[in-house]
Amino acid sequence: MSQLNGKRQEIHVDGLLPALSHYTDAVRFGDLVFVSGLTGLDENAKIVGKDDVVGQTRHIFESLKKILDAIGATYADVVKVTVFLLDVDDRTKINPVRQVFFGDSRPASTLVGVKALAHPDMLVEIEAVVGLRTDA
Repeated sequence: MSQLNGKRQEIHVDGLLPALSHYTDAVRFGDLVFVSGLTGLDENAKIVGKDDVVGQTRHIFESLKKILDAIGATYADVVKVTVFLLDVDDRTKINPVRQVFFGDSRPASTLVGVKALAHPDMLVEIEAVVGLRTDA
């Protein structure tokens, strides 16, 4: 993690797809971490689960777990997710995957249907906001 201005940290996590443009895996600002949109691309920019929204979603949540581990958080600390789907009817397919990773935790959530994502084989993209626990 690199420190900027004493409050902001850019977070880069090994094993994730290197940034395709001018962004970072996540940014910490105070007790919040903003996770960039995660996709079905692996660290070599190869699609995981072509034509398989469930496989891509599983890969996304595994990638999110890597970020959570890097910042000392868990799925229970995720306070908000935004899901971008090419086909909003796929929400019924990805919800069981989401429940496996989140367990009893329920973040605030937004679902957005989109016409296209950054790669032609992507079916879903998910971003998150994480609240870091502070010692009282």
